[in-house]
Amino acid sequence: MRILGIDICKGSVVACLLTERPNEPRQFLFKTEFFNCKADVTGLKTLLDLKPDIAVMEPTGVNYSKLWGTHLVRAGCRVMLVSHNKLARHREHLDMPDKSDESDAFALACYWWDYHDQPRRFLQDRDQVSAKIREKVLRLGHLARVQSPIINRIRQDLAWQFPEVAMSQGVVMWEWLALEKESKRYDRIYSETVGLGIETSTHRHAKRLIDIWAEEREIEAELEELMADSRFIKYRQVFDKWGFGRRVQAILLSQIFPIESFLDDDGKPIIQWGKSRRKKDKRIKRHISLRRFTKALGCAPTERSSGDKESKKIVGGSDVCRVALWQWLFTRIEPIKYRPKNDIGETIGRIVDDMKQGGRPIRLIRMTAIAKATKLLFKDLVDILE
Repeated sequence: MRILGIDICKGSVVACLLTERPNEPRQFLFKTEFFNCKADVTGLKTLLDLKPDIAVMEPTGVNYSKLWGTHLVRAGCRVMLVSHNKLARHREHLDMPDKSDESDAFALACYWWDYHDQPRRFLQDRDQVSAKIREKVLRLGHLARVQSPIINRIRQDLAWQFPEVAMSQGVVMWEWLALEKESKRYDRIYSETVGLGIETSTHRHAKRLIDIWAEEREIEAELEELMADSRFIKYRQVFDKWGFGRRVQAILLSQIFPIESFLDDDGKPIIQWGKSRRKKDKRIKRHISLRRFTKALGCAPTERSSGDKESKKIVGGSDVCRVALWQWLFTRIEPIKYRPKNDIGETIGRIVDDMKQGGRPIRLIRMTAIAKATKLLFKDLVDILE
């Protein structure tokens, strides 16, 4: 087997080819040949000429890894992904505490030799449809972020150019400001303004905003078409019950589909029994599948204990999913009138209401509510398999 470890940089990659697992990794590292390949025709040819059977890399963003991963797959190479934290631990396990592009590439290649028979140590492969859904979701997130600075700039300029509408809402005003549509109402107000007059730069900013909204509509149409896949019908029925909007549904689908990937070979949640750390004679259940699901959503705290000190911190998983779930909590659960009229709205809503009445810190309330929500969501998604 020809295993290629690839550390991805912005405009290049560092690759390490191993045909066997080194017995002394630290010593072998200094004898290994590394290939620096730029993102051009020559660099890509150098990488493909290595003829790897399997390429191992980190999920370094959609844009940086997509180029190399796509070309490798087209060349018949299987691409496998390793999470950042697992790679860091494995690099230390190989006695290579110093981080560099070369040590990362080498550690990635060694990682496959050490764990190729344990598929759960690698990030799950997304099928083509769910990968495209994730790409569209991330693009929408980017467009949402770039709008605020443009809107703020326009409003600040209108404060002295056309103050009467500086804080106005509504699409008509923006289209009129972008010279896309006529409006007798805004023409009349502008004719009587005390402002100093709208400058060309403001019209251009408004035009940029209109273009962004048009691009958003196009992406949302593409997203709706992708989500019409028959495999997603039952998932979307569950999501509708929870009151998730279309964007949140797309974000969750891109991260947790198929739900079977979290279960055992019989399609059942994995549960293991182990000894309690605090009470030696007590055995406790460990819900492995639920833990993996929660971690994939970016909502699983990782325990860090030392002596009498204990702390928990959320490490790994999808930041996009975590933000989406928190926004759902803010908009659909905390405001009583918007809660889903079912057991989900009642259960999660009761947690929020009771803890607020008890004077609990708002951050603790939300973390508790999200923890309960992920458990119930996992159960609902597992039930669709029956």
